[in-house]
Amino acid sequence: MFKIAISIFSLFICITNLCIAQSKIKLNTLSKKDLPKGITVKGNIKSIVQWTDKLGNNIVVTSETGIIENQEDRSAELYAHHYLVTPANALQTWKVYDYIKNCPVDLEAQFIENTLEVTDLNSDGVGETWILYTTVCHGDVSPSDMKIIMVEGVKKYTMRGQTRIKLSAKEYLGGEYKFDNAFKDAPNLFRDLAEQKWKKFMNQ
Repeated sequence: MFKIAISIFSLFICITNLCIAQSKIKLNTLSKKDLPKGITVKGNIKSIVQWTDKLGNNIVVTSETGIIENQEDRSAELYAHHYLVTPANALQTWKVYDYIKNCPVDLEAQFIENTLEVTDLNSDGVGETWILYTTVCHGDVSPSDMKIIMVEGVKKYTMRGQTRIKLSAKEYLGGEYKFDNAFKDAPNLFRDLAEQKWKKFMNQ
């Protein structure tokens, strides 16, 4: 009976914590020189990761331009590209692109540090890539736009809202979010982890 009780308790702990530790996929960090031929990068590389799952050999590259200034515009862009790599070629299967343009004040389009992750929450053998970033154009103290994008295979799930800033000891601004229809129709495991990530990284 004691062993059964321990097993049930362990299962409960696993469920309440989404079994996240067990569902993370091991990532290998690559450098630019490790990229296969055919992969080009726009902007400055932020991260390159590689993993293997049921789809094959996967590589994700994230990059940012930083602030681009010219006589007519101030802008910033960010990119994330996924490739399936074979001995013959590197096939791009999806990308994420976002930007801020025509911004005369403070602007940013940047990934949140150390948030690129790959999981297999539904244990189907296909990695779920998690990407978190913020964009903003403002001349005051206000929240930034924030997005969490999760991609499984070629299907994208998006959670969007604002970061949260502290105005006083008891007053905050921002922090709200919405799921897109893909997330709304997804398994609870996906939304639960997305909400955990949002709460962890929303404070500005």
